[in-house]
Order: sequence, then C-alpha cells, then structure tokens
Amino acid sequence: MTDRESIPISSGIAPTLREMSGERSLAQPRAWSRNLPASGAWQPGDPSGPRSFHNLTATRPFALEGGGLLTNADIAYETWGELNEAGDNGVLICHALTGDAHAAGEVTQHQPDGGWWNDLIGPGKAIDTDRWFVVCSNVLGGCQGSTGPASIDPVSGARYAMQFPTVTIRDMVRAQAHMSTQLGVDVWHSVVGGSMGGMQALEWALMFPDRLRSVATVASAAAASPWQISWSAMGRLAIALDPKWQGGNYYDAGDGEGPHAGLSLARGIANITYRSDPIYAQRFGRACVDPSQIFDLWERFQVESYLDHHGDKLTRRFDANSYLILNKAMDLHDVSRGRGSFERAMQALRVPLLAMSVTSDNLYQPRLQSELADLARAAGIPVTYELIESEQGHDGFLIETDVVGAALLKFFDSVDDLGT
Repeated sequence: MTDRESIPISSGIAPTLREMSGERSLAQPRAWSRNLPASGAWQPGDPSGPRSFHNLTATRPFALEGGGLLTNADIAYETWGELNEAGDNGVLICHALTGDAHAAGEVTQHQPDGGWWNDLIGPGKAIDTDRWFVVCSNVLGGCQGSTGPASIDPVSGARYAMQFPTVTIRDMVRAQAHMSTQLGVDVWHSVVGGSMGGMQALEWALMFPDRLRSVATVASAAAASPWQISWSAMGRLAIALDPKWQGGNYYDAGDGEGPHAGLSLARGIANITYRSDPIYAQRFGRACVDPSQIFDLWERFQVESYLDHHGDKLTRRFDANSYLILNKAMDLHDVSRGRGSFERAMQALRVPLLAMSVTSDNLYQPRLQSELADLARAAGIPVTYELIESEQGHDGFLIETDVVGAALLKFFDSVDDLGT
C-alpha cells in the first residue's frame, strides 16, 4: 500500500555530509530523523481510536496454512454505516501492503493523511455508508492492532519478532471470515480490494463462495509474478541488511536506534514501482534539492527527497518485521497452489467479478488482471473488466478514485439486478 497524496517537492531530510566539514565520507549518506520510534506498531495501551477488536482464538488456536499456530490472536477492524435487518448490505474492504483498517475517516496518530480510501467510502460516495455496512480489518501479521510480529507471544512473554509464523493471503481471509461471523454478516454483498487487498478479495471468492455475492479486484493478480517477487525480495533484503534490524529483535531499542534505514529503503524501492516514469518526470524533472551542491557525491535530486520523505513517514506508522511478513505473503500468493491449476482453481468461483487495471501499472501490469478476467469467463462467471487510463502507475488504484468509484457503483447495482 502506498500513500495516496500527491508527490511533494521539498527539501526533506538533509544529507549527513552537510554536517561534515566538507570532506567526502563513507558514512551513511542519509541523516534519518533522530526521533523515529524503533517500531511504529500500535500497542495495547495506545489510544484505540475507531478500532474494534475480534479475538480469533477464544475457542481454539488459529492454525496457519504454513504450519504455524497462534494461541492468542486478535484482528483489529473498523466499520462505517449500519448492518440492515437482513444482514445483506455488507461490503468488506481489504487493504494493501502498508495499509490498515482505517480505510476512511479522520486523521489519526498513525494515519496522518486520514483514511486511505477516503474519497471512495462515506455518505453519498461510491461506497455509500448510508447504503452499505462497510468493514475493513487490519490483516493478520499487520501492526495496527492485529496480532503480528510486534505482539507479545503468550508462550514466551516476549515479542514474537521473527518467531512470528509465516502468514499467507488465505490465512488473512480465514481470519476475516471468523470476524465476519461475529459481526453477523453471513454473506457480503461484495468483497473489494486493491493490490494485496485484491489478492484477499480473490481468495475470499474461492475459499468462501457462499459467503459473498460479488468480488472486485483492482491492480492485482491471480498469482505474484516473478517481476513482483524480484522487487519484493530486494525490499526485504534492505531491511535484513540494516545492522539495527538485529535479526528482528529491535523492539527495546530507543528512538532513532531501530531499523529505519532498512525500512525506508524498502519503502523507496517499492515507491519506485508504485508510480510511473511520466509522473516522476512531470513532478521532479532533474531538479536538485540544493543546486549549488550539484557536484557533491551525496547531493540529492528532488526525486530522492521524495523517496526519503515517504520512507521517514512509513517508519512512524509501520513495523519492519510486519513489512517482511506481509511482503512475503504477497509473494506466496498463487490461487493455483494446492488446487491443481489456475483453471481448476477458478472453477470454485461462483459470483460476478469486477477486475480493474491501470494502464501505466508496471508492477501489476494490465495483462495480469486481463488474464484473471479470462479465467473467470472460462469458468462461466459474469465478468466486468475495466482498464483505467492513467499515468499514476500502480498507485492509480488509490488516486483515480473517480474512475474506480464509478466502476464499483455500476458493478454493485448490476449485482443487485442479477439477484445473485
């Protein structure tokens, strides 16, 4: 998940060389903010804000696809609107990699820009909370209220850190299904998500075909591609190679002593893939932060300042270990795993599908959603495919809300007309 704000041009964080008597240094060329917490994870005792919590393990442990077992686990979620008497007006929103349950709403401590899909969710908007009961949960393995690496392991009494088991997209979906039962939603009108959220939405339709009436995916895929995996792997290595990561055991470190460099670099690598060359050229060109220092080895171009700025922001609201866990879950996404083939997997799909691509998305290229749509059609499923004309890149699913919203609104109405 990326920030949906426009790209700023600012001085950002000054390079350390400016503090060094003019000599070239082999030290870290970025001066990371000194007050960054070791982890931006929400912790019990912090203000809960609009979050509610669902316990997954009240009656039995929660088993994970990869073999792990959680004996005490919670899911944090937020809701908007009201569930009707029939219990059939629910819409589940699934978030992307660095998102959380705060899909809509005001600015909070960990959401300095407010809800990440604010332009889509609310009274009178495309996902109209006067019509729909809207729910979004922080995924299992996340760091904003749901159990993840920053949580306390009830067995050891210490943070899980990297002892937290591998989580898959299917694990996230089973946790959401458990939560849905408590909320009284037997059948969702639709499950909707972009990027990693689209992976969850698709698995919902395959794992629980009787518990939803439709599914909508944006800028996603039936399986992670080698191209996506290669970018993800470099981001994970950036974190693991930061000496302050300490093998994942950094939670007791003081402010400024956590794996900020690694997490910021991982974010920077991801942000390069989230936008497009035309957008970067339009916003930054070849402008420097300080043109008078253009020949300084570590003097930054404005685009570097932008990457630093967003790396700094992420470290204030996210956890490096959660990034590793969720990023790996995305790489493991493959609807054909254990189901024989993509064609056989899609035979489980029984509800209408809306698939949307962004023309300039170089990370989840349009062909991936087009192929998904073709698989669904071959399975006899009603399919709507929308190609969003935009230069915003992968982030188009967060930015082009007018187009995304119009497609969702039309799709929801068509599902009602079909009476599925």
